[in-house]
Amino acid sequence: MKRPLPIRAIAAQTLATLRRGGASLTELLMEADARIDDARDRAQLRAILYASLRGIFRYEALLRALLAKPLPKRHEAVEALLINGLAQLELGIDAPYAVVDASVTAARALGETNLAGLVNAVLRRFQREREALVAALPNTPDLAYNHPAWMIRRFERDWYEHAAALFAANNAPAPTWLRVNRRRRSRDDVLAVLTAHGIDAHAHPHLPDAIRVDHGLDVTQLPGFAEGDFSVQDGAAQVAVELLDLQPGLSVLDACCAPGGKLAHIAERESGLASLVGVDIDATRIERTRTGLARLQLEAELFAADLRQHSVISRRRFDRILLDAPCSGTGVIRRHPDIRLLRRDADIAALLQTQAALLDALWPLLAPGGRLVYATCSVLADENDGQVAAFLERRRDALALDAVPEWFGRAQQHGRQNLSGDGGFDGFYYAVLARRAESAGRGLQ
Repeated sequence: MKRPLPIRAIAAQTLATLRRGGASLTELLMEADARIDDARDRAQLRAILYASLRGIFRYEALLRALLAKPLPKRHEAVEALLINGLAQLELGIDAPYAVVDASVTAARALGETNLAGLVNAVLRRFQREREALVAALPNTPDLAYNHPAWMIRRFERDWYEHAAALFAANNAPAPTWLRVNRRRRSRDDVLAVLTAHGIDAHAHPHLPDAIRVDHGLDVTQLPGFAEGDFSVQDGAAQVAVELLDLQPGLSVLDACCAPGGKLAHIAERESGLASLVGVDIDATRIERTRTGLARLQLEAELFAADLRQHSVISRRRFDRILLDAPCSGTGVIRRHPDIRLLRRDADIAALLQTQAALLDALWPLLAPGGRLVYATCSVLADENDGQVAAFLERRRDALALDAVPEWFGRAQQHGRQNLSGDGGFDGFYYAVLARRAESAGRGLQ
């Protein structure tokens, strides 16, 4: 029987795949979890990878200074192992001797026995010369802020004096937010469970289903999670259901529903809907959404379809539509630090086209007098207020409502923008669009 790889070897393989753009961190962690039985080992894997990714450009620069010459590409796992080791040593994730010894063991487990000595030498040299190595790093924005240069330019263009705070928030751990399933438990009940387990948790004053937990924990191990009493969902994402203004008898469409958090929240909040439909272009993600709804004991009609084309729901009309649009993800970097590696500046133009196409395709599905909530987890103005402004120019039967509460984020021309870390939330944008009843028959103007 083949022996399982050590956690640091799995972490090295995962980071190596990320650095070459092989998959997202979320996908890779799902694959890694299937190989790891112990919850503590899964937590350690995450601690190592998040630490490395939050400082990835800096650690890459330190490694270049420590190596006499770059490692050949075939040794990418060893290079990733060293980056992880530097992060662990700098942040004190484990005792230095343990980090070095375990990294050497991991190199051998990866089949890189000939480089085990190099791993030992590089990490020990970093221990001895850390201050001098850090002081000698180039004074460049990407190393100072741990963001790619293109992202720094866009953040500084859009947010001026707030950019430095945005970088800092993205490089810090995020609190855990829970969403209580009010169909099963009250928020007070869930808070009592958390308190009984010694977990410091707080109810949000404006979001009736939200609980904030400042210390990391594996919520899947808490009583009630498997039964569907609560889910993990950032507070900013929980604002969506408030803006939909749900009422019994309405028909609701979640247009980009996977992985299903907001769709589930809609079902939890209003049990008397006439219909609840979730659509996503990715059939695999639709199945994950179905599994998530089943855990929560909720139901919705689910379809895998591209809403920019003719689909199974093209003849239906909805009173409420949620468009959580595909976006750059620049508002959730603190939860998905791999975004700084995987996203490219050239991606933005294509995302803008997709967002505009989805808005145009969904608008005819909105019933007269209905409302569409446009949301992104982006902090880029072009994807947010700029996108909504362009849509309103195209549609004379659309108007932006002043419906996003003042406590959330910062006022924009047509909606409100929360920057990463504000209020403990992720970066999120919301605008609420209404369809004029008297103009229901008009097309694009």
